Amino acid sequence: MPTTFSAVLFDCDGILVDSEPITNGVLREMLQELGWDISEEECVRRFVGKAFLDEWQVIYEHTGHRIDMDWILGFRVRRNAALEARLTAVPGAVEAVREIASRLPVACVSGADRGKIDMQLAKIGLTDVFGEHVYSGMELERSKPDPAVYLVAAEALGVDPRTTAVVEDSGSGVRAGVAAGATVFGYAPGEPTYLSPEELTSLGVTTVFASMAQLPGLVA
Repeated sequence: MPTTFSAVLFDCDGILVDSEPITNGVLREMLQELGWDISEEECVRRFVGKAFLDEWQVIYEHTGHRIDMDWILGFRVRRNAALEARLTAVPGAVEAVREIASRLPVACVSGADRGKIDMQLAKIGLTDVFGEHVYSGMELERSKPDPAVYLVAAEALGVDPRTTAVVEDSGSGVRAGVAAGATVFGYAPGEPTYLSPEELTSLGVTTVFASMAQLPGLVA
């Protein structure tokens, strides 16, 4: 691990915003409407941190329905309405980002669609901190767990990805950060939509932390 980092690259969902329970709830409702009586636990395990288009086959196997872009756009409309009504920041995340950004370059690097990322950052008041350095894996040929979106972010910041700190919580995000050569910090607050410290460590996370208040001291 570098003694100092050139930049800190933040995932969005689960790191900056407490969106996963809301998003997962909408997805579960829509899968149940297709005939899949999926539990909350299984929905989290199968879909958190993953792109639906990559998971179309398992949805087809359980519902007989081949999801398409119309279905995904319908999901986004329902998801965004729920997020607009109920979204909050991860406790301490806004303060941690602002403190880190006062010392180091930062970027928001997400596997989500651009509209969702921008809406969520605006809702918690972090648009100004990240500025133009907001990156969506959906705008690239491959999203997380492919490292491309982290490599693009590092290049735009003018830094070597191997000297960056990546802050993640999902399996696909951790794999992307590790594959990019970054030092990955894993957030594990002990809630149902998050991986355990042991799971994060097994994926290649260097340091696991349970509170955003710890993060500035870990990366500075």
